Amino acid sequence: MDSIRFGCWVFLICLLLSTTGYSRNLTSRPAVVNIGALFTFESSIGRVAKIAIQEAVKDVNANSSILRGTKLNVDMRNSNCSGFLGMVEALRFMETDIVAIIGPQSSVVARIISHVTNQLQVPLLSFAATDPSLNSLQFPFFVQTTHSDLHQMAAISDVVDYYGWKQVTAIYIDDDYGRNGMSALGDKLAERRCRISYKVGVPPDSGVNRTDILDMLIKVASMESRVIVLHVNPDVGFEVFSVANRLQMMGNGWVWIATNWLSSVLDSASPLPSETMDSIQGVLFFRQHTPDSDRKRAFYSRWRKLTGGSLGLNSYGLYAYDSVWLIAHAIDAFFNQGGIISFTNYSRLRSVKDSGLHLEAMGIFDDGKLLLNNILQSNLVGLTGRIKFDTDRSLILPAYDVNNVFGTGFKRIGYWSNYSGLTVVPPEILYTKPPNRSSANQELYKVIWPGDTLFTPRGWAFANNGKQLRIGVPLRVSFREFVSQARGTDTFKGFCIDVFTSAITLLPYPVQYQFIPFGDGKNNPSYTELVYKITTGFFDAVVGDVAIVTNRTKILDFTQPYVASGLVVVAPFRKSNSGAWAFLGPFSARLWIVTGCFFFVVGLVVWILEHRINDEFRGPPKRQIITVIWFSLSTLFSTHRENTMSTLARFVLLIWLFVVLIINSNYTASLTSILTVQQLSSHIKGIESLKESDEPVGYQVGSFAEYYLSEEIGISKSRLVALGSPEEYAKALQLGPGKGGVAAIVDERPYVELFLAGQCTFRIVGREFTKSGWGFAFPRDSPLAVDMSTAILALSENGDLQRIHDKWLMQSTCSSDTSELEADKLYLRSFWGLFLLCGLACFISLVIYVLQIIRLFYAAPAESASPGQCPSRSGCIRRLLTLMDQKEDPTKNASKRRKLERSLSGKDQDGESLRNPKKKETERTIGATST
Repeated sequence: MDSIRFGCWVFLICLLLSTTGYSRNLTSRPAVVNIGALFTFESSIGRVAKIAIQEAVKDVNANSSILRGTKLNVDMRNSNCSGFLGMVEALRFMETDIVAIIGPQSSVVARIISHVTNQLQVPLLSFAATDPSLNSLQFPFFVQTTHSDLHQMAAISDVVDYYGWKQVTAIYIDDDYGRNGMSALGDKLAERRCRISYKVGVPPDSGVNRTDILDMLIKVASMESRVIVLHVNPDVGFEVFSVANRLQMMGNGWVWIATNWLSSVLDSASPLPSETMDSIQGVLFFRQHTPDSDRKRAFYSRWRKLTGGSLGLNSYGLYAYDSVWLIAHAIDAFFNQGGIISFTNYSRLRSVKDSGLHLEAMGIFDDGKLLLNNILQSNLVGLTGRIKFDTDRSLILPAYDVNNVFGTGFKRIGYWSNYSGLTVVPPEILYTKPPNRSSANQELYKVIWPGDTLFTPRGWAFANNGKQLRIGVPLRVSFREFVSQARGTDTFKGFCIDVFTSAITLLPYPVQYQFIPFGDGKNNPSYTELVYKITTGFFDAVVGDVAIVTNRTKILDFTQPYVASGLVVVAPFRKSNSGAWAFLGPFSARLWIVTGCFFFVVGLVVWILEHRINDEFRGPPKRQIITVIWFSLSTLFSTHRENTMSTLARFVLLIWLFVVLIINSNYTASLTSILTVQQLSSHIKGIESLKESDEPVGYQVGSFAEYYLSEEIGISKSRLVALGSPEEYAKALQLGPGKGGVAAIVDERPYVELFLAGQCTFRIVGREFTKSGWGFAFPRDSPLAVDMSTAILALSENGDLQRIHDKWLMQSTCSSDTSELEADKLYLRSFWGLFLLCGLACFISLVIYVLQIIRLFYAAPAESASPGQCPSRSGCIRRLLTLMDQKEDPTKNASKRRKLERSLSGKDQDGESLRNPKKKETERTIGATST
């Protein structure tokens, strides 16, 4: 039975091994953990990285707080910058118990090895492979422990934009590293409206010779851009600089920007030969920024003792040192989580086990994913600063030093970070402040450019000095004051030509150009076709009366406008009807009605407030009605003879007289304008009335007005009539729409002003309904357009532009006003506030008056019950006279006294015959007087 059981167990184990492989090296915390390092030993990066990795392993093993008894062992292999050798060495690593690999330094080798490490689940940490495409889902076990070139290209793009350059020429190593770097640079430049105008690849092998580089640079020199980005390896880079120096491409006007390959050489190598330094004077280059710290300074001091000063420490050495510590911390966390270093044979390799390659020794790291996660979740501080990865598996807070080569060394002119852009303040200081990427906050120190100059290069030159610019000029047959060709010659003249020639003389460099006419000389050419010739390369620019409109700016660049323009409507005018009823013209019907109603309302309110106490507002009903009407109308001229006694009535009258003053002054001004200034009128009031009508509309041949009227305004093309000259304008307007003419003409303001200078029977109606200008057209992203804009602004500031305008376009104008004529009426909306104020004054006064009457009504019974109540009308009158004598000066209210005395006299003659109502009224009067 025991033998049977033993045989069953053997069978099960064999079956398991045959299906899933077998496990080996099952240990929880081994005495030694092996890691690999793969790079090129003899390169400027490799020499530094080798020492840095060795020192890092020593420091890790000497630190008892990490790995706790487990020693870290590194196995270093030389890849010789070869993808094939790198793959072979990586496969040899997999035959041993390697849990992680540091390197390689080459992005091309890293891409090849990543396929191996992905299958065997061994993390690959590269301190120098900066290809942006490596950090992707395609290579999950590849980790960049330095900053990707994606950030370096963003820094280069910010520098290009900072100095105002729009185009660059790119020279790159023609492999995955170079091509992907240029792709990232193109994307970042596009975000800033810049571009790579020309790029050329250099073969990646060492077989490239000076002749090839010479041919390449001659082609580069023939291009327009003078800003060169060099993204190569050190050997090719210094060869390019040497040849460029021979071709005088390292002098004035040139800009050279090198990626961080140059910093790795300048930082690590002993002083370069003087010939090499002379060939790179004025070059800008980038270096990964590492914050200053006590630990970093101590390591630099230690490095000088190790190397004796013969080998400098570059930033790649710092990243290699930190990579070892990163692995050590990840392995320590791996063991703390119960991870076991064990490997399983790779079952897919069984098919090649008899091939002689001995691949059966390779195994899959069982807990490789756990170790990878610990690496990506690390958060520690090393020589290069904080080591932490973001969600994209990239190091956080990427930053670069911007350096400038001059003399026997170089200087730092600033920093770049994705947090704050270009600054002269170290990024770690700015991390404590809110991010600020505004253009005003971007700053770099002065640069000594190639040619030993402090003046920032323009960044471009004409592609070929022997080639003249082909400048298209419209061959106009009308409005020749703007552009015209001298008969029998190749010369052009006119307002636009003078502006162009004056501006081009202000450029700090000579420009050779040739005017080429466009058109048949019989009709004005199509300006849309003219500017389109630039996009096909037939013209290098267009000079003339070219309007800057939206559909043209999408395909071209324009200079600063040198004249304001916009579409306006011109229409004929006839004498307006200023006959017997012209005086009604200033006010609209509603305003007349409301004003008349308020005259009556104010008169009625004043009568109510004055009737009780003012004899001038008393009497028979007919007389009182006449008094109200007369009083209200006479306020228009302030000739009312009735005096107001009530404070409330005076308040209402004061407000009303103010309203009348405003209305009267506006009426007078409007009527004067109608009868004197605005003698002309038209049924066309502007573009809106023209759109609503069905009458024909004229436009100038070749103008963009046809497109605008039909596509933007919506006027049918059947209504549009093409006109070619000012004479045709005048004839079509005089004939009118019913006789084969047009109702109005739509054209740009400069043409219209020139046309109206000699035509006094036509006017601009309405307002200018588009805003644009005239400018010179250039190809997209042309730097000459920017320089010409600056020159045009200079012409405007020194007054030359106005003098050119007066020379060609200042002609005698008609005596009548040529501004927009539109005799608008005055409407109620302009005065509703005044009427509201007056209405409120009337309402408040009436409310106060009613409250006073109510108070007197309730006071009358108390007065009638008093001992002083008069028994008869005569008695009441006598008592009233007595009270008046007691309370008032006898000279006051003389008329009232005489009236009371006549009433008393009438009673004495006629006897006690008065009716009781009169008595009651007198009693109330006495009560009010006594009160």
